[in-house]
Amino acid sequence: MEPHAYTVFADDRLVVSGELETVLRHTKAAQDRGEFDRWLIFDDSTGKQVDFDFRGTIEQVLARVPHHPLFVMDVPGQPRSGPGRPKLGVVSREVSLLPRHWEWLEQQPNGISAALRRLVDEARKANAGKDRVRAAAEAAGRFMTAVAGNLPGFEEALRALYAHNEARFEEEIRHWPNDIREHAHRLARMSFPSETARAARE
Repeated sequence: MEPHAYTVFADDRLVVSGELETVLRHTKAAQDRGEFDRWLIFDDSTGKQVDFDFRGTIEQVLARVPHHPLFVMDVPGQPRSGPGRPKLGVVSREVSLLPRHWEWLEQQPNGISAALRRLVDEARKANAGKDRVRAAAEAAGRFMTAVAGNLPGFEEALRALYAHNEARFEEEIRHWPNDIREHAHRLARMSFPSETARAARE
């Protein structure tokens, strides 16, 4: 799954998947042709639904994207420039710790902020594999809940997903519409042992 990929579903049919601009252009053109009345756009990295304003021309639609809440940081004065990663920089936020934590941090070389950044980086590196597994399962779970909640085997499929049981997962979703089944598995694949083991070897 490519980073910052988005996917559009109209009922049980996958309409388009790819980078955001491509997805918006395709969706806007299909909407203008009256090809579908209802559609859902998903951020594939999280499985969350995302709404965009399709009023006006495609140029107007794209011009509004940088101001979308998805691409605007929640820190005043630090907006993102558009889809993708924000510019690297230091952001100040309040942190609440117990006295013993502050005492330990104050004893660290290079200051408290440097120590906190180092601890976060070390934790991210140590838990990278587990974080990928959890993120994949959560993304697939959100997508499935949005489009497959009424399909047979949904609850069992969700249990299999969070149990990282690929065989059971595939068994429960095998009668689902093709596009939903394939996209759910694509989002979920990194949560299964076979895929995570393969990724670790590469």
